[in-house]
Amino acid sequence: MTTLQKYFASCPKGVEDLLQKEIQQLGASNVSAAFSGVNFEGDLKTAYKVCLWSRIASRVLLPLKEFEATTEDELYKQVQSINWSLHLPMDGTLAVNCFINDSNISNSHYAALKVKDAIVDQFRELYEERPSVDRDRPNIRLNLHINKNQAILSLDLSGEALHKRGYRMTNVAAPLKENLAAAILMRSGWPNDKLTLVDLMCGSGTFLTEAAMMALHIAPGLRRDYFGFLGWKKHDAESWKSLLKEAHAIKENHSNQNLNIKGYDAAISSVKAAKQNVHAAGLQDVIDVEQRSVEECSDPVDSRPGLLVVNPPYGERLGDVRELAYLYSDLADCWKNHFSDWSVALFTGNLDLVKHIGLRAHKTNTLLNGAIKCKLFHYKIRPAQSAEVMQAIEQRDTESRTMIANRLKKNLKHLKRWANRNGIECYRVYDADLPEFSAAVDIYDDWVHVQEYQAPSSIDIRKARQRLDHLVAVIPEVLGVEREKVVVKTRRQQKGLAQYEKQASVGYQQTVNEGGLKFIVNLRDYLDTGLFLDHRDTREKVREWSKGKRFLNLFAYTGSVSVYAAAGGAVSTTTVDMSNTYLNWAKQNFELNGFTQSIHQFVKADCIQWLKTQQESAARYDLIFLDPPTFSNSKTMETVFDVQKDHVDLIKLALGLLDNKGTLVFSNNFRKFKLDPWVTRTYDVEEISKHTIPEDFKRNQKIHRCWIIKFRQ
Repeated sequence: MTTLQKYFASCPKGVEDLLQKEIQQLGASNVSAAFSGVNFEGDLKTAYKVCLWSRIASRVLLPLKEFEATTEDELYKQVQSINWSLHLPMDGTLAVNCFINDSNISNSHYAALKVKDAIVDQFRELYEERPSVDRDRPNIRLNLHINKNQAILSLDLSGEALHKRGYRMTNVAAPLKENLAAAILMRSGWPNDKLTLVDLMCGSGTFLTEAAMMALHIAPGLRRDYFGFLGWKKHDAESWKSLLKEAHAIKENHSNQNLNIKGYDAAISSVKAAKQNVHAAGLQDVIDVEQRSVEECSDPVDSRPGLLVVNPPYGERLGDVRELAYLYSDLADCWKNHFSDWSVALFTGNLDLVKHIGLRAHKTNTLLNGAIKCKLFHYKIRPAQSAEVMQAIEQRDTESRTMIANRLKKNLKHLKRWANRNGIECYRVYDADLPEFSAAVDIYDDWVHVQEYQAPSSIDIRKARQRLDHLVAVIPEVLGVEREKVVVKTRRQQKGLAQYEKQASVGYQQTVNEGGLKFIVNLRDYLDTGLFLDHRDTREKVREWSKGKRFLNLFAYTGSVSVYAAAGGAVSTTTVDMSNTYLNWAKQNFELNGFTQSIHQFVKADCIQWLKTQQESAARYDLIFLDPPTFSNSKTMETVFDVQKDHVDLIKLALGLLDNKGTLVFSNNFRKFKLDPWVTRTYDVEEISKHTIPEDFKRNQKIHRCWIIKFRQ
């Protein structure tokens, strides 16, 4: 087939101009960009060359027939009008892909079956034999496209998507398609004159491999062992053989390029996948991959500026986005600290996260990653700051550290005397008193526990992090502790029992004293430490009220309130929580204080379901402490719990186990909470919040709300 034919090469949306230029350079004629692809003309060898050399194309289609198809019967007849014995052996295989838009025929699966039936029936009538279907690697793959009843039936010369180069042995989560990665590199000016490239989050190594193949002039299809034309009866084997020979020669001529290509990733699984793929591509001698986090990355090629490319996570959920804000901030810091004068290409599908980079892109491109609308941001990293600018920055930092240090000293002067006077080892010395420094600082004997609050979306995450660093920097001197004994955590918006989930696996525990009792706390492994300091006074009131009482603690966490009840002389305590970890913690707290009698019971259960099962039992309690989470959708709970919406039903259930003359202490930490008026109309209710806020929390009166609820006598 030496005559010119019309072809269509498809591609991801947004890169049609790159594909048009690429196909022109490959020698095609009448090349024009279209929607999600490029039309071109050439002989069969030209189409083969596009299949072998295009880094951007997804598929290359050879139209066989264009026709109107308003019904399934019309589609069937038009397909049968083609002499399929010219294209497919009698014992061959086929597959049909169908795409439909705004047409009478609306079911793409049914339309594909109609095409297959028309071909099979033609063979059966003429030869009493029929081809079969092979969806993976058929002799020919057909592409039917129907738009507004106008159909184009094409032979898919690529067979399978051209982004499958044949080197990807291992995938990671959400891998970037190879042709999109190549388009991003082209948009970013690769290959550059320095032939230097670094990927800070290389994943399975797609950017690295594509960049090396581009710089070394390796045909992207050279490693593929399957194309759609190889089993086609009109295949021009000699032309294909000559193209392969030429591609191998070009690869050999450019094999001595002085490339510097480096990939980093924090995940060992990604590093392993990248190395396997790089090796499969035969590029292990020109690409280096190391396990490093963004904070550990640095310029690996002796200050020879090049292209820095990165495709960080986008974040699908709100919590993910807030978490990733810190990652994007870290990226910017890494660029400025280690990649001065480099060009940076950042590809992301979340534009809100880009603001945390803190730099202005000099150019952007819009691209689609599957169905996700993404942008490619281009930055030029400026040289290091001048001495004058650095001095001004240091001056501002010094003023910032002085401001927070002065506030800590002021708070400590008052609270330390109060704590010593009352024998308190654990107390809050700072709670976002200065809005710029949004954190809580708690003293646990000779340790300090710092919880950074999640910054509002309006606050630059980089500034928030910098201020946290200033706060942490002054703590050792101001509070008189060793830096190694300052534990820093970030308290982002949590839901339900997420506030109790494990953060690390250090296993560090220590014993602290409170109110003459001992408690185990863990400052490192969990977001919360095991002892809610704002309930210190509440616990003391429970001790005062517990003598001779049957006590029930619901949503008990580590059982500290139950320990106080036991110390106050309760005749029995029942501690209910759904977590084995925290119930065991509660048992340890009891044993630590010498309360080992069988009168102290521990129940592992969903509190709401347990309350429902106990309504008909004879067990009744004189004092119940109810401190539920604000929200919970834990897998171990049968229902979703929302304290504002569900507190009336919860209170009813708890009161169902309360003695007629008993007391329910109801507390929660939802700052916008409003007690339903029905509760106050039905029961004797007294809010005691102001009497349960300890001295060290009086700067934040909304830390919790607390009520006493009794039956009306």
